[in-house]
Amino acid sequence: MTKSLPLVFTAPRRGKPPTHLADLDEQGRRNAVQAAGQPPFRADQLTRHYYGGLTRSAQDMTDLPAAGRQEFVDALLPELLTEVRSIACDDGDTRKTLWRAHDGTLIESVLMRYPERVTLCVSSQAGCGMACPFCATGQGGLQRNLSVGEIVEQVRLAAASTRDGVLGGPGRLSNIVFMGMGEPMANYPRVIEAVRQISAPGPHGIGISARSITVSTVGLVPAIDKLTAEKIPVRLAVSLHCPDDELRNTLVPINDRWNIGEVLAAARRYVDATGRRLSIEYALIRDINDQPWRADMLGALLQREFGPLVHVNLIPLNPTPGSEWDASPKPVEEEFVRRVRAQGVTCTVRDTRGQEIAAACGQLAAAEV
Repeated sequence: MTKSLPLVFTAPRRGKPPTHLADLDEQGRRNAVQAAGQPPFRADQLTRHYYGGLTRSAQDMTDLPAAGRQEFVDALLPELLTEVRSIACDDGDTRKTLWRAHDGTLIESVLMRYPERVTLCVSSQAGCGMACPFCATGQGGLQRNLSVGEIVEQVRLAAASTRDGVLGGPGRLSNIVFMGMGEPMANYPRVIEAVRQISAPGPHGIGISARSITVSTVGLVPAIDKLTAEKIPVRLAVSLHCPDDELRNTLVPINDRWNIGEVLAAARRYVDATGRRLSIEYALIRDINDQPWRADMLGALLQREFGPLVHVNLIPLNPTPGSEWDASPKPVEEEFVRRVRAQGVTCTVRDTRGQEIAAACGQLAAAEV
């Protein structure tokens, strides 16, 4: 029997963001341009500047008439996010930014440079309604969904700042992970439209390959099935955090609605449809989910369900101030990895970034309130 989405997925509306070019389809953009007193072809010019040039600065748009240019650009490309503060660490390779939306809502994004790529961790909601007790964002609750424009704008700003050398030298934003604030699948229509715009070839999209985009979920089965039907080859990541339903009911409360078996079955359907390898996110928490028998159980379960088409991404917990949850000791982490690999499942430990700058999602926003 199909299960309906719980009421917790409905975000309270603090204030609808101003309509942005990214919120509109092609005809909607033309209509908006005409409503602003300009001929429809100006929509294509704005699109090229925003996605191709990564700018919303009227000064850069010299192909637009000088008279009324600023007002026209502001109407179609309103400022959606204002930087509150940015902090860097890891010798400048990690930069976390706190943004304020038009209604005062605070969101975060994290830009990370690795030797072979530059990755942006994007927020899809302000806060989160999934209530996972070890997560800083979950502790704060859900404020509202982000608009398509607010999601795309995080990427546009990061791509422009990477190009301009914010990480120490000119570079190119190459990877997007929807692992920031919020549950991406709980804001599905806007997230999937943002994915389309992020992955569309320039100059009518930002041009980041869909295969370099990861969408994470705690396990919203109907939304996973919707993603499967889209046939967009993003990587699916499931935040599993334990292999047994009894504990997962506590760590990931939505497990009461869709249990591990149902979540992995939906993930299997996605893997079968796309051929993409599934990523399993597992936050390792001291004395909670780090027991050797759970490592054995996890490896055996994933080997049985996915064979080589799965990868476990072990995440040393980034503890939040005042939390009872803490990261597992290094020897425990190493034994966990060894046991998962012994079952024939690839398992790696995520490179810990930004612990000294409150890098866990939601920490910077919580400190600002």
